[in-house]
Amino acid sequence: MGKSFMGVVMFRVKSIQALIAAAFAGTLFATATSAAPLQLFPPFFGQGMPSSALPYNALPQDQMNRNAPAARFQRQVVDYRTGEAAGTIIIDTPHTYLYYVLGNGKAIRYGIGVGREGFTWSGTQTISRKAEWPDWTPPQEMIQRQPYLPRFMAGGPENPLGARAMYLGNTEYRIHGTNAPTTIGSRVSSGCIRLTNEDVVDLYNRATVGTKVIVLPMDYRAASSSRG
Repeated sequence: MGKSFMGVVMFRVKSIQALIAAAFAGTLFATATSAAPLQLFPPFFGQGMPSSALPYNALPQDQMNRNAPAARFQRQVVDYRTGEAAGTIIIDTPHTYLYYVLGNGKAIRYGIGVGREGFTWSGTQTISRKAEWPDWTPPQEMIQRQPYLPRFMAGGPENPLGARAMYLGNTEYRIHGTNAPTTIGSRVSSGCIRLTNEDVVDLYNRATVGTKVIVLPMDYRAASSSRG
């Protein structure tokens, strides 16, 4: 009778141990299979890692595609007749397009935002400097017009210069990204040319310091088969 009782007790103890072991193993398996995948950037951009340390293509998807502009402003290769050399940037201010000339009658067309009324300009410049996730120091003239602006803003996803900037000659003008992609196709800036962050990264990696940039005037109306 004693041996039988002890046998039952031992059986139950072993059963409980087996259940505990199985539960522990199951917990490990569930933890392993449900663990979040590795990320190339922090959950909130700029936390724990300077934005300048991120690779050029490590842009959060919501920063690239959130509120994407209209289809006609999507980046695409188009027919474009010009006598300018391949690698030239042509900014069609009135139609809010930027063309990166490929040659052989082709160009990459990007949708852009341009200067608002009274702030457009035209002429020829060259890219004098390039910056990733640039800081922003509004010029005094802009602060006088808009005194609520910050005096300095570090680079990052909230910075209005966006992911990249290409500075034009010795002017205050830049080709840069934006944290407001819905403004693409509009006349909203103080003279700078803005692209979506995704597009400005693409252009940044094609253009070099010294690239020729032609800014067409607002009264430019030449016919182009690339217009859409």
